[in-house]
Amino acid sequence: MSGFVRTTEDNGGVHINSGIPNRAFALFAIDLGGKAWERAGTTWYRALTGGLSSTATFTEFADATVAAATAIDDATAAAARRAWARVGVYEDERVPSTD
Repeated sequence: MSGFVRTTEDNGGVHINSGIPNRAFALFAIDLGGKAWERAGTTWYRALTGGLSSTATFTEFADATVAAATAIDDATAAAARRAWARVGVYEDERVPSTD
């Protein structure tokens, strides 16, 4: 997140800032091991198709991925939290808010 750019260019930085969730996914998939399309891909797909707003923040998306990962198992949820913490979206491996 330290490289996050606030701008009116590039539709609000959609391409400039796209590396943050991409990096989180890569870290998540590596942490889980196995084939990326299994738990990691399933988690991201469920988060993206589960009613996430088109104006979601990084934290809201991170929370959606952790919720989707929790539906798989505790180890997957923990890996998702670690990935978002490593890219700076979560300050620590916190549990997403439920409000």
